[in-house]
Amino acid sequence: MSFKDKVVYQVYPKSFQDSNNDGWGDIQGIISRLDYLKELGVDIIWFNPMCISPQRDNGYDVANYREIDPRYGTMKDFEQLSQACKERDIQIMFDMVFNHTSTEHEWFQKALQGDKKYKDYYFWRKGKSDGTLPTNWQSKFGGPAWEYVREFDEYYLHLYDKTQADLNWDNPDVRQECADIINYWLDKGVHCFRFDVVNLISKSTVDQDDPNNFDGRQYYTDGPRVHEYLEELNKRSFSKYNDSVTVGEMSSTTLEDCVLYANENGKELSMVFTFHHLKVDYKDMKKWELKPFDFIELKQLLNKWQVGMQENNAWNALFFNNHDQPRALSRFLNDSTYRKQSAKLLAVVTHLMRGTPYIYQGEEIGMTNPYFTDINQYVDVESKNMFHILQDEGKSEDEVYHILQERSRDNARTLMQWDDSNNAGFTQGIPWIQAADNHIDINVKKDLADPDGIIHAYKQLIQMRKDYDVIQNGLYVPMLEDHPQVFAFERKTDKESLIVVTNFYEKEVSIDLDIKDYKVLFANYKDLSPKQPIQLRPYEAIVFYK
Repeated sequence: MSFKDKVVYQVYPKSFQDSNNDGWGDIQGIISRLDYLKELGVDIIWFNPMCISPQRDNGYDVANYREIDPRYGTMKDFEQLSQACKERDIQIMFDMVFNHTSTEHEWFQKALQGDKKYKDYYFWRKGKSDGTLPTNWQSKFGGPAWEYVREFDEYYLHLYDKTQADLNWDNPDVRQECADIINYWLDKGVHCFRFDVVNLISKSTVDQDDPNNFDGRQYYTDGPRVHEYLEELNKRSFSKYNDSVTVGEMSSTTLEDCVLYANENGKELSMVFTFHHLKVDYKDMKKWELKPFDFIELKQLLNKWQVGMQENNAWNALFFNNHDQPRALSRFLNDSTYRKQSAKLLAVVTHLMRGTPYIYQGEEIGMTNPYFTDINQYVDVESKNMFHILQDEGKSEDEVYHILQERSRDNARTLMQWDDSNNAGFTQGIPWIQAADNHIDINVKKDLADPDGIIHAYKQLIQMRKDYDVIQNGLYVPMLEDHPQVFAFERKTDKESLIVVTNFYEKEVSIDLDIKDYKVLFANYKDLSPKQPIQLRPYEAIVFYK
């Protein structure tokens, strides 16, 4: 299947729509909103995990890969969703979490009972002779990456929460189990898959201390057999259907590896998510240390990955938002005075680069971070841990709240803002997380009614991708690479050229570009009258076409 004209919409089911007023989003709620997504123009909906899970990490701790969690509904509900999507010509993308399972998963429970077969599904090690942990690795959620089990006098590896035990992919049985799970969902009509942190599945060792940053990353990122394992998975499962689309979430990866993961002639995945561009506001590369975002670095990274993947015939997933990232609008642009212009600018950049655009729920109406002011408003395990860790490091409570308002994953997980009613139209019950206060002004109902609403810009950009070959297949050419406030690029084929210019700042700026034979295809200000040199207002984005 060609996916170059397709657009993916990410639904975080827990926060999208609640149908039975238990405060938790569910499948029937999603079904009730499918016409909205169809009208938006999306082709594929990626759902965050809806399988059985204790929800220690919002469903990324799977206890049963073949059953729908009752909180979301039943398998019958899912089959109804599948049918309803099919009727609207929308595909379903499922989230597969194969680096680890929940410790409540049957495999791990059997391992705990001493079943040798299932113990080999995971990594178990004795402590060192001096009584310390097997290695000095730190988990990505804070604290050691090893958890002690007294019955065996051994530790198991968990790169994430201690209830998320890492799977041993060097065991062929584990690899076969994962292929079987995908085939199970393929048979149910799910032909698109997103693979969670999939470049961590091949560990070069789990027995060596990390002499540098103590997270062990160098021993498990893009490991020695990861390409072999993905090729095998591809062959055993999703490649059987020519309409399959796959995307891998790649943690701390390299361009060299991603060229292999997502090569158009390759046999691994359709495309990759990479995150380097979402660390340009990390001070010293630390997520919980703030600094103003580095615009030049952002441009350099976007250009590097666009050109590097293009030169090697590989494909990018394009995104600024997801369930793990604070709202990009609040992060990189202006979410108050120039919220509309900023949201549309972000859409232009995402949808017109080379790759497949992903829209995260609420992005299309310009949802912002909620700016919570009380730790009890936060639900995310990582945020709650960091609240105490950062205070222990000597930061004041005000400082810690400011950091959480900028960095917490809950910034993205607040309720979808449908209307200005209580709980933003998400539920009549008590929601699992609070709605952002600004849902009174920022919501689907209001945005749809506004001729200049952000959502109309998204519809236009989605349609442009379907109408213009240059957006699907054009070369990406960086422009004005050293400009301190303008991000610009050209997309071109033998027959067409598209020039995108965006001003990432509030300060007006003038740029010299030859656009004499071009017409304006899209602009985020209504009253545009392009002249030479081009005058860009605060957060202005213009798309020229020839």
